[in-house]
Amino acid sequence: MPEPSFSSLVEQARRVADGETTSRALVDHALARIAALDVELNAFAHVRDQAREEAEALDAELAAGRPRGALHGVPVAIKEENDVAGLVTGFGGRGNSTPASADGEVVRRLRAAGAVVVGTTRMPEFGIWPFTESDAHGITRNPWDLSRSPAGSSGGTGAAVAAGIVAMGIGGDGGGSIRLPASWCGVFGLKPQRGRVSSAPARDLWRALGTRGPLTRTVADSALVYDVISGAADADRYRAAPLPESLLAASAREPGRLRVLLSLANPMRDAEPDADTAAAVRATGELLASLGHEVTEADPRYPDLRIAFQVQLGGGVRDEAAAVEHRDRLEPRTRTVLRIARALAPLGGWAERSSARAGDEFLARVFGAYDVLLMPTTPTAAQPAGRLLAASGLEAAELARPVASFTSIWNVFGNPAASVPAGFDAAGLPLAVQLVGPADSEPLLVSLSAQLEAARPWADRRPALAAD
Repeated sequence: MPEPSFSSLVEQARRVADGETTSRALVDHALARIAALDVELNAFAHVRDQAREEAEALDAELAAGRPRGALHGVPVAIKEENDVAGLVTGFGGRGNSTPASADGEVVRRLRAAGAVVVGTTRMPEFGIWPFTESDAHGITRNPWDLSRSPAGSSGGTGAAVAAGIVAMGIGGDGGGSIRLPASWCGVFGLKPQRGRVSSAPARDLWRALGTRGPLTRTVADSALVYDVISGAADADRYRAAPLPESLLAASAREPGRLRVLLSLANPMRDAEPDADTAAAVRATGELLASLGHEVTEADPRYPDLRIAFQVQLGGGVRDEAAAVEHRDRLEPRTRTVLRIARALAPLGGWAERSSARAGDEFLARVFGAYDVLLMPTTPTAAQPAGRLLAASGLEAAELARPVASFTSIWNVFGNPAASVPAGFDAAGLPLAVQLVGPADSEPLLVSLSAQLEAARPWADRRPALAAD
């Protein structure tokens, strides 16, 4: 199998199914990549040597004519906020010490489809920060430039996928934590509709804000994973309406002529995009126009959701911190967030209700006139690593706020949004744009992202660190 490091998830699954390679060969390769690269990247929290035995069992099942599903035999990584049986669900810190007794729902569905979990990936404690750094586990680094951050909170997953260790890793997005690492690591990341993917065994992920989902190098790979993991479980607080088609099918069709609103305005009234990012957004607008779409540049009137987002974020962190085994082990920065969250707790109901009202009005107004919003994912390319660990809680908040200022509003509203690679800056760091759609518009965003991918391919570029 040529270049297994950078083959797609779809290709790996096909090659296993056709007998061109084996699950054991793919898993061996992924584990070897971890051993070779993770000393510098620090992308993995746990590595599962038993993945080899699981791969051999899957190869035997396939030989006996019992394929499990669409991901049979492929190695994947899981962000460590998800339960993986036998591993401690660390949430980026030292607060837990007892291994999970069972897989979380997303992991269960991946395994049911035949995926092999090779390990869990790093995150900042409770996913609070858009930098993957923690007092407990140090700094996770960006494979495009080891002096830079892969963003967060799914930074370990983003680094692992960008470095060609796995073709897919699961992340989570409560304020941009799938899209931010996708942007800084040069991969694709779609935040789905609220309720599209189960949070079980938890009732929700950061209350109304969070969702789980994949980071991948190709659009079709993310589409395939969503086809496998979508759907609510009994425990879930939120449930999205069923989609009319599979997302893998959507990735293979043309999106049709769309009305695209291009905007560089910051929804959270924060940092303007730098020159490289603004140029990437406008270049993407020009590309979309050349593909037949109607592109209009204007700035929508965003409601002010800064307080509502902070209240909901604090409530989500407070819930997760209350459930850990050793609260005395929490980081000082986390303790600062919890003190603020306790003070804001009485506003929790107001934050969710007012956000829902604002979202209904805003989404109806914007997506009544346009099909898609094109905007930055992050205001800059990857920023230097290591600044978070030198910061107090309040200093960390100041560093974090602008990074997620283009993404967090869509967590408050709950509608889908995708980070799509959009070239590189002069220093060789990835750039990205964000595509935002109305409620339940994942098929539209997947189809349009795939059209951009075909017109402006990105998966052929690889970090020098990760070259075979």
